Amino acid sequence: MTIARRQLVDAAATPYYHCMARCVRRAFLCGWDEFSGNNYEHRKQWVVDRLSVLAQAFTVEICAYAVMSNHYHVVLGVRQDKSNALSDRDILARWAILFPGSLAAAYSTGVTLGTAEKEKLSLELPLYRQRLNDISWFMRCLNEYIARKANQEDQCKGRFWEGRFKSQALLDEGALLACMAYVDLNPIRANISKTLESSDYTSIQQRMAVEVKPVAQKAHPKAAAVPLMPFAQGESFDPEYHFLSLSLPHYLELVAWTGKAIRKDKLVRRGAEGKGALPEHLTPMLQRLALNEKEWINTVIHFHHRFFRVAGPVAALKQLSTKLNLHWLKGVTASRLVYQVPGVT
Repeated sequence: MTIARRQLVDAAATPYYHCMARCVRRAFLCGWDEFSGNNYEHRKQWVVDRLSVLAQAFTVEICAYAVMSNHYHVVLGVRQDKSNALSDRDILARWAILFPGSLAAAYSTGVTLGTAEKEKLSLELPLYRQRLNDISWFMRCLNEYIARKANQEDQCKGRFWEGRFKSQALLDEGALLACMAYVDLNPIRANISKTLESSDYTSIQQRMAVEVKPVAQKAHPKAAAVPLMPFAQGESFDPEYHFLSLSLPHYLELVAWTGKAIRKDKLVRRGAEGKGALPEHLTPMLQRLALNEKEWINTVIHFHHRFFRVAGPVAALKQLSTKLNLHWLKGVTASRLVYQVPGVT
């Protein structure tokens, strides 16, 4: 049975969501399209640049992103605390970034408004504040912008995306970590890239460019970097701000090892050496999040298919299914594997 998105996207249940949109007919409209013979690789940068703009306007954190040839992934974190802390003037300035022809934009640039216009703006302010903290509006401002720009370039009309974006609720930090690794490793899983450094149009490449210097500049050195959710350092994790409670170097090391293991796993089918076990110094990182290190690789490879609409521990899935008045949610069986830590009851 189809579940309304307003039920699945509930900031009270979790601030984290994995969203994905695919081009119509799965066409390679953001890459090299063999059917038409056209190269649309430059459109990937459109998505990255637009994410940069949206991150500055919305009170929604971007945790991870990956732009592929016929689809893209983005992991988002809703920041209700940030939205509540903004002044009315800040809200209008952010709305003006998205809609430069609106009353908010006129007000922000110092244009004198009439009494009726001021009253209308005052009435719409709460709506703007709500929308700037809304994932559906975030995705709408991304997908509609890209679709219009692509159609203008192709001088055509019609759909660019196959439908509304797909969303997946991430109910705990373990699900968030696995999903971010799944997104960051998309090019490696698809055999497009061999290393994280060469995984273009991904958040992992951007994070490594900051953490590991020097890194070779890519084809778009002047493009604005996407503001990404920061990682906690040591014991500075504050749950109120929804940051991952591990350091960036530890995350990069975990994802780098996972990427190498995935590549070895592909080679083992041809008789090469197996992927091996998780290094001992990385194991506590997963155990602290109650993740089964023996299932880590399979979890990252098959994350989207294992959990479908919701990802998290069994108890959280059952609690959400009760709230939605459902008998079950797909992913309970997978959750028992993912969160089953040997020796822990």
